[in-house]
Amino acid sequence: MKPSTTPKRRQGAALKTPRKAAAKPAVDKAPQRGARSQQTRFSSRLRAWGRHHRSMAWDSFQRLVRYPLGNLLTMLAIAIALVLPAALWLTLDSARLLDAELDESATLTVYLELTADDAQSMRIEEAVNAEPNVLETRLISAEQGMAEFQQSLGLDDALAGLESNPLPISMVVRPESVDPVAMQQLAARLEALSGVDEVRLDLAWVERLRNLAELGRRVALALGALFGLGVLLVVGNTIRLSVESRRREIEVVMLIGATHAFVRRPFLYSGAWYGLGGGLLALGLLGVGNHWLSMPVAALAASYGASFSLPQLDVTGSTILLSCSTLLGWLGAWLAVTRHLSSIRPR
Repeated sequence: MKPSTTPKRRQGAALKTPRKAAAKPAVDKAPQRGARSQQTRFSSRLRAWGRHHRSMAWDSFQRLVRYPLGNLLTMLAIAIALVLPAALWLTLDSARLLDAELDESATLTVYLELTADDAQSMRIEEAVNAEPNVLETRLISAEQGMAEFQQSLGLDDALAGLESNPLPISMVVRPESVDPVAMQQLAARLEALSGVDEVRLDLAWVERLRNLAELGRRVALALGALFGLGVLLVVGNTIRLSVESRRREIEVVMLIGATHAFVRRPFLYSGAWYGLGGGLLALGLLGVGNHWLSMPVAALAASYGASFSLPQLDVTGSTILLSCSTLLGWLGAWLAVTRHLSSIRPR
């Protein structure tokens, strides 16, 4: 019996072994399952970045509207800090217009000798026009000079009794360059001409005006820098309080992996809104001040026989003011948030 049973067991083991060996390739060909990595395209990241910026801008604007009185006072403080240098800028702009008008009136007066006749005066005028720095000349006869003198002083009766005209033939010369050095050189050349008795050149008022304009520009720059620093402090202090009030929220988002740029973004938009609102209020204050002062200034100018109107900010000036105010608000917020984020440690 034993010899008959042993081959059957061996035959069964031999039959089982090929089945196991045939099942192995089926296991190897089975598909592998698990996590797969996928990269986000740049356009998708850019759209997400833009959506987040729009969301943060709108959210920061809603937070400002939620507390209108306190935020309006902050913007008013920014507007007052911007109005003063802007008003000085407008004043200097009107001074530059006046400087241009005075440059046109900067002239030299050439007095000819008393013995010079009309023919000699014409030759002298041709010689003066040949000078390189001469733009225009106007010859004034002795009779015309006496008439203008009487009209300006109102001494018609007193001068009518003179036996002869004591005034010589004169010439008014308008130079191309109103630089004091160039005008002095031109006066020296004209005085050396034959038949010219004297050349009058009054440069004192030109130099005073230039010195005042330079002083005004430096004062405007100093005030602009000083009040710009004031805007940074106002916005920075306001954003600092906002950061402290949202400190727990910032710690939570930093715990889940938010970067400093992500945390800074809403506060930067808040600072930009503060700056833009302050700039708009500054434009309104400048318009109200211009309307309030325009009538007295026009009446004062009319009393002197002149016409003058206060300058206003044009589109370019308004754009510069709004851009500077928005940039100052953004910069103040960036400085405040960056400083306080370094001290926040999420726990």
